[in-house]
Amino acid sequence: MEMSTQTITQNKAISMKKKKAKLSKNTAVWRGIFLPILVVILWQILSTFGILPAQLFSSPFLIVSRFIELVQSGEMAKHLQISLTRALLGFVLGGFFGLLMGVIVGMNKKSEEYLNPSFQMLRTVPLLVITPLFIMWFGFGELSKILLIALGAFFPLYLQTFLGIRNVDKKLYEVGRILEYSRTQQITKLMIPASLPNILLGIRLALSAAWMCLVVAELLGADRGVGFMIQDARSFMQTDTVFVGIIIFALAGKISDSVVRLLENRLLKWQDSFKA
Repeated sequence: MEMSTQTITQNKAISMKKKKAKLSKNTAVWRGIFLPILVVILWQILSTFGILPAQLFSSPFLIVSRFIELVQSGEMAKHLQISLTRALLGFVLGGFFGLLMGVIVGMNKKSEEYLNPSFQMLRTVPLLVITPLFIMWFGFGELSKILLIALGAFFPLYLQTFLGIRNVDKKLYEVGRILEYSRTQQITKLMIPASLPNILLGIRLALSAAWMCLVVAELLGADRGVGFMIQDARSFMQTDTVFVGIIIFALAGKISDSVVRLLENRLLKWQDSFKA
């Protein structure tokens, strides 16, 4: 009887914890969207009373109307598809080589001495300076845009992977030697899992860099894509379309970042870190 009562009490406590966690999650979501909603409401009020000039600050209502028009006409899908393709290809290419070089340089002192100084020097060069070279070398086609995005995504993931591997506890290397792990096993079973927090952070930073480079690539030379749509709308002073493009980029960046954060929560449950 006592055991049954104790089990019921434990189940109730677990149920209460789950309810509190769900309530806390919902509260966090509402807190996150509070400021954007407040800004939109104030923006609409100021636009309605003519305080904000319509030519420079299109109202939220007009922006939503324009977004619906672009979706219905199929123009939004056309531009968004090409932008997402460019961003994805560039991110995958740059992220792959960033992860690969981060592992190589992180695990080999000689590789660090040969490669790291050059990477650090290139990392400090603004991408806007390199863009004209990419256009001259590879033209205005897709290749120059994808390579520019790949270059932007390369450095964050390279740096974080390199730092993550260098911060791995030395005892893990000794465990690998005792278990007679091969070099490949050391990398896949010890190094990468131990440096996963840094790698996931690098992925988040690389995604942000990829979106920024996509904007640069499409604004400077493109005939399709969300960046081109913004540039074209600016030429005709279509402020509502410009805002639609900006919001699309903001949402795409936020969604991709949230996906990686979800991965962090699932893959890093073992991490005992501070939570306020």
